[in-house]
Amino acid sequence: MRAVFNVFSGTGNTHKVCRAVMAEWQKSGVECKYVSIEKDCEVRDPNLFDRIVIGYPVHAFNAPQIVFDFIKRLPDCVGERLVYLIKTSGEPLKLNDGSCAHVYDLLKKKGYTVAGEYHYVMPYNMIFRHTDKMAARMWQAAERRIPAEAAEMLAGKITPLKKGPFKRLVSFVFRIEHPAMPLLGRAYKVTEACTGCGKCARGCPQKNITMAGGKPVFGKHCIGCVKCSFGCPESAITIGVLNGWKVNGGYNFSGEPATDKEVCRYCRRSYIKYFNEAEKLPLPHKNAEKEEE
Repeated sequence: MRAVFNVFSGTGNTHKVCRAVMAEWQKSGVECKYVSIEKDCEVRDPNLFDRIVIGYPVHAFNAPQIVFDFIKRLPDCVGERLVYLIKTSGEPLKLNDGSCAHVYDLLKKKGYTVAGEYHYVMPYNMIFRHTDKMAARMWQAAERRIPAEAAEMLAGKITPLKKGPFKRLVSFVFRIEHPAMPLLGRAYKVTEACTGCGKCARGCPQKNITMAGGKPVFGKHCIGCVKCSFGCPESAITIGVLNGWKVNGGYNFSGEPATDKEVCRYCRRSYIKYFNEAEKLPLPHKNAEKEEE
């Protein structure tokens, strides 16, 4: 069996989840190809694969514009091809279910069968910074879920998408982000703390950042992934009107997970419910001994 993973991940959370799913498939002997969705990236013909994964972070109850653009570049489906959607978001809100609606429409138009979607909660790269303990518990929940859910996808399980009319409406309304971000992104700037390292320009998936005079210049094709500001080693990038939501620097996923009492107050009940449901499943074998201790 052959599979292709087409994944957009601004700050790495979606890559982390999708690569873990891919590792499970590889253990079962599946030949996997991995495509990082970026501007003008390669397009592997899905008709050459038995399973197709499209991964993305939820942006304002939608997939990012770059994912829509990538899907439009896919060739039409020949025969039946199962597509699974893997998405990440910073909170377990049901409104995030609607983010699959337009992705589903685009794929269906090309003849693909969207067989299901899997939603994993990972720490915010905007709005506010989760604690490392919250990040560790989110990843522990993902580690518990991934083996069983990877097996479901590999077996070809088909589950209905949860994209009801209201969720579709919310997704449609918030898609205003797509035309808005190129305008808002023009206001991105650097402070005097910028050392001109060029990390932001090298890493921008939209190729929207160039270097001039040793400093980054932000173009008019921003999609709001905030890879630049999140990953800046000096926290030197300001993101315009969204700067109050800026989060800088990676998370430690390997520390002590948060207890229920340490779960953040925002969406507290939803987080605890999400964690508790995942914790009904065993940890992967590599962590079993730690769990027993």
